[in-house]
Amino acid sequence: MSGSKSSAPADSAAPEPRSFTVHSMPRPAVDARVRVRMGRIKMFLVLLVCAAPVIASYFTYYVIRPEGRSNYGQLIDPQRPLPALHLQDLQGQAVSPDSLRHQWLIVVVGGGACDAVCERNLYLQRQLREMTGKDRDRIDKVWLVTDAQPIQPALLQGIAGAQVLRASAEEVAAWLEPEAGQSLGAHLYIVDPLGNWMMRFPADADPSRVKRDLNRLLNASRHWDKAGR
Repeated sequence: MSGSKSSAPADSAAPEPRSFTVHSMPRPAVDARVRVRMGRIKMFLVLLVCAAPVIASYFTYYVIRPEGRSNYGQLIDPQRPLPALHLQDLQGQAVSPDSLRHQWLIVVVGGGACDAVCERNLYLQRQLREMTGKDRDRIDKVWLVTDAQPIQPALLQGIAGAQVLRASAEEVAAWLEPEAGQSLGAHLYIVDPLGNWMMRFPADADPSRVKRDLNRLLNASRHWDKAGR
C-alpha cells in the first residue's frame, strides 16, 4: 500500500561461531642446539668407553705399581705423539707415518754407514723382539736412517724384517731426544701402538733389564692391544 511502511524483514539467523585452528608454534632454535650438544656428549661417552682399556693399562703401569718396582728405561712424560715425519723406504717411495701405528715399536736411529753403536742396537732390537716369545708379533722393529748414506747389503740381510726408513735428522730430533751428553743414536726408543714415544733405554743398555720393562708393557696392554695392524 502506497505510503505505508514495509514490514521489517524477519530477524536474520544468528551468525555461526567462527572456529579457530590452533597451530603448534615453531620450536625455538635453542632446541637444535640442545640436540647438537647432547649428540656431542653421547659421542664423547662412546669415545671414552673405547679408550677406557688404554687408559686403564697406562694407569696400571704408571700409577699402580707393585712395591719396589723400578723401571730400567726412562718414562717420557708427557709422551710425545708421532709427528708428520717425511719418511721414505730404501726405494725412495714415500711412507706415511700413520703406517707405524697399531704396533709396539722398538726404534733405532742412525746413519746409513751404521757405526758399532748402531750395529749393537740393531742386534739388540732383533734379540729383544725374539725374546718376547708369543708377543713378538705385537712388536715391529724400525730403523730410522737420518742421512742419505748407502746401507751395506750384508747389514740389511742381518736385520731382515725390520722397517728401514729414511727420515730427516731434524724431524727425528724434534720428536725423539737422547739423554744429556748422548747422541740420538745411542739409545733404543719405545713407541706405543697409539704412536706415542713413551720410553727410552740407556746407552749400552742391559738386554735382560730392557726385556723386563718390555714384558711389563706388553702385559699391561694385553687386553686392548692385539697382534698385527
